[in-house]
Amino acid sequence: MTSISHSHSNATVELQYQGLLEKLMVSTLSTVPSCVFLYVNGTMLFSLRSKPVFCGTPRYVLLYNLLFADTVQLALSQVMYILAVCRVKLLYPVCGFLILLTHLTSGMSPLTLVLMSLERYVAVCYPLRHTTIITIRNTAVAITAVWAVSSLNNLTRLLLSFPFQKLGILQVKDLCSNIAVMLGSVSREYDEAFTCVVFVSAGVAITSSYISVAAAARSASADKTSARKARNTLLLHLVQLGLSLSSTIYNPLLIALSRTVTRIVIVRIQNVFYVCFVILPRCLSSLIYGLRDQRIRPVLIYHLCCRLRLVKGSSQRPS
Repeated sequence: MTSISHSHSNATVELQYQGLLEKLMVSTLSTVPSCVFLYVNGTMLFSLRSKPVFCGTPRYVLLYNLLFADTVQLALSQVMYILAVCRVKLLYPVCGFLILLTHLTSGMSPLTLVLMSLERYVAVCYPLRHTTIITIRNTAVAITAVWAVSSLNNLTRLLLSFPFQKLGILQVKDLCSNIAVMLGSVSREYDEAFTCVVFVSAGVAITSSYISVAAAARSASADKTSARKARNTLLLHLVQLGLSLSSTIYNPLLIALSRTVTRIVIVRIQNVFYVCFVILPRCLSSLIYGLRDQRIRPVLIYHLCCRLRLVKGSSQRPS
């Protein structure tokens, strides 16, 4: 997960080798999609708080938590990117806060996907007990636990390697990045171990849920339609997990490519990877659930169109 915050600033460290026109074009091509997806995610978050049915349904509450973390992560990514492009140097406390917040939100997605997968597993395999197991209270406790785990991970990394002796220094010497505020290899090794454990555990949990749901769908008493939708949702969770994992291989892949191509080519590849591995994964949740879910879709479209619904024959507000 250190690769995310590190890559945002490093993505433009070598931009001085490019011409001004190319720099502006590349920055625009990266910033415009990010702003569009931030608008979509923000609208989705507003939509999930606009109806009591969304606020009182555990799976929508979990979706809100996932979207919130992804939206904050996307906003932080773009802020770090713009700061790197403009060569802005921050104070150590400010830079450290941005890095810690980036790590906090980046760890939320895989953990929240596990909760969402378990909710679908209980809904299909234990339909009669679903309403007693998956309650709003239990969901709130699970979300609190996820935030606590991510916060504890952040605190551990902070205690392991943050250069507290540099807090007296007003300004970071280089661009704000993970390397600029962290010292030694202890933090990197710890973060790699934590990331490995989280993603392996999440992959096992989602895959096991999918297998259980697929097995339950074959039974005569199962709701075939519900089981099929749950199975498809779990497959999407696996795709989302893979996209989240792709950000962790961002730096190793660029390092490998840097041995065979020039700096200018690497800078251009970095910007493409930034859009594909950082921006895109954090907008898919809105697109996936917003367009697939029959309850969310009309509300999302309604708000995206600024309350001007273009529907043939009528323009009734969605219920």
